[in-house]
Amino acid sequence: MIYPIYSYGFPVLRKKAEDIDKDGDIDVKKLTEDMFETMYAANGVGLAGPQIGKSLRIFVIDADAMDPENLEGYKKVFINPEIIEEEGEEWPFEEGCLSIPKIREEVTRQEKVTINYFDENWEEHTETFDGLVARVVQHEYDHIEGILFTDHLSSFKKRLLKGKLNGISKGKVEHDYKMKFPTK
Repeated sequence: MIYPIYSYGFPVLRKKAEDIDKDGDIDVKKLTEDMFETMYAANGVGLAGPQIGKSLRIFVIDADAMDPENLEGYKKVFINPEIIEEEGEEWPFEEGCLSIPKIREEVTRQEKVTINYFDENWEEHTETFDGLVARVVQHEYDHIEGILFTDHLSSFKKRLLKGKLNGISKGKVEHDYKMKFPTK
């Protein structure tokens, strides 16, 4: 099932997401299949629960599309993740977001991230990622913390983007995937 992507302006994108109960009613295998299907339909490399209107601590990534030669096999599910450490040099890279179409800006992040999480089989992992994969993990992790990549921009840059962001929340943006807008 392909979910609509919730656009900038929805409160769910600004809320810290809730843990998923292993013994609860959520079928995480079905949810992750749907999230991957939704992400691929939108040509994304990552997707978090809040982006499909679900305030849940879950995200999926498939970094292969960013750099097929070096990032093959980085298709992963992160349930109830917690970042343990971010380290290394900070480096800038242009980021975008499925919830904020047509806007890309340079964001500075640390080069390594160590994260503890469960996969779709409820197996626990603690892994360290670096480079582009670390960036994707940090970006998606921000989503479950209620943070958007635009929050990392300077006040000046945010002011310059304010009109475009307001337009996105009203559905005044070209997009080629299923979206939902708060004021449309």
